Amino acid sequence: MLSGLLDLSVWGVVGYTLLVTHITIAAVTIFLHRHQAHRSVELHPVVSHFFRFWLWLTTGMVTKEWAAIHRKHHAKCETEDDPHSPQVRGIRKVLLEGSELYRAEAKNAETLEKYGFGTPNDWAERNVYTRFSKSGIAAMMFINLLLLGPIGITVWAVQMLWIPIFAAGVVNGIGHYWGYRNYETTDAATNISPWGILIGGEELHNNHHAFPSSAKLSSKPWEFDIGWFYIRAMEIAGLAQVKKVAPMPVVVPGKEMVDVETVKAVIATRFHVLSSYYRDVIVPVLREEQSRAQAQQDGTWNGLLKMARKLLVRDEARLDSSMKDRLGAILQRSHTLKTVYEYRVQLQGIWQRSSSSGHDVVASLQEWCKQAEESGIHGLREFAARLRGYSLAPAAA
Repeated sequence: MLSGLLDLSVWGVVGYTLLVTHITIAAVTIFLHRHQAHRSVELHPVVSHFFRFWLWLTTGMVTKEWAAIHRKHHAKCETEDDPHSPQVRGIRKVLLEGSELYRAEAKNAETLEKYGFGTPNDWAERNVYTRFSKSGIAAMMFINLLLLGPIGITVWAVQMLWIPIFAAGVVNGIGHYWGYRNYETTDAATNISPWGILIGGEELHNNHHAFPSSAKLSSKPWEFDIGWFYIRAMEIAGLAQVKKVAPMPVVVPGKEMVDVETVKAVIATRFHVLSSYYRDVIVPVLREEQSRAQAQQDGTWNGLLKMARKLLVRDEARLDSSMKDRLGAILQRSHTLKTVYEYRVQLQGIWQRSSSSGHDVVASLQEWCKQAEESGIHGLREFAARLRGYSLAPAAA
């Protein structure tokens, strides 16, 4: 019995540990995150209850608490009310004490009342999973001892640390502090890695903040979201149904007039629009300026231009005073860069006024395209002509 009922080798124990912790990660990303918090996927009742039971065994987390805290994070992102923003609380605090921040917010009755709607409230939830939330992890320790022997305590300890370290610490901490960004969201969310395997796809955090209601977290062709792979496999087996994925724009050839469909497509895919604007309009102008600076051997101007890439794409809300000063110096020296930057700000202003009447927004976008095409800047002219043809692609898996 010293080896437990499974009598596993050392590598067998390692494999068992990786398996059970990966199931926990899958339960968090598929059930808690995509199914419960964002309603982007529906799960068969058997799958849903299995995930609830497994999370009770391996984390002791209550579904309502997790969903409420995560929804509040999106609603109050990077503010004092954000439960776990490293931009506000510091990376060290969130990385090392993320689980403590979670537990503190879970005691906030106002958070649970306002953001915890629509989560399970059946007999099992009320009388087992919530009422005895710590009993499951005690049962998991006993199961590990029974299956693995004394080493089961070590495996159990790893299980108990897995979510606090990787979800509460890495995703909530590093995922808002370091990494690459596909989309210039108003928060600081980053993609930690383009291959979302270890944390179930949650590594693609910037993509998620750009399109929070999407069941698929990968966006670029080289990115991989293993959570999405599992969802698609379950959908094929009739155990899941994808409700929402990130909208994708299509360009209708020959369409010259901006209409309501154009506005809807631009607003829904605004982060794609911004990425395209940066790639097709700002970058070519920036390269021309850099070539001119190098030809003139203007080291000061070339140095400013090297800093320009991040400053020209970053949302104004995320620029501190020193960044604004550097950006101002760059725009003052280049009329063309100033022009394309101002057109980007004006375009953002149009969809930020989306609460206005549809006619006003259509007219504003039509006028923006007209002026952009008359700007004399090739990339801007081509972009505006393409924007007129925007439409929404049918939702696809």
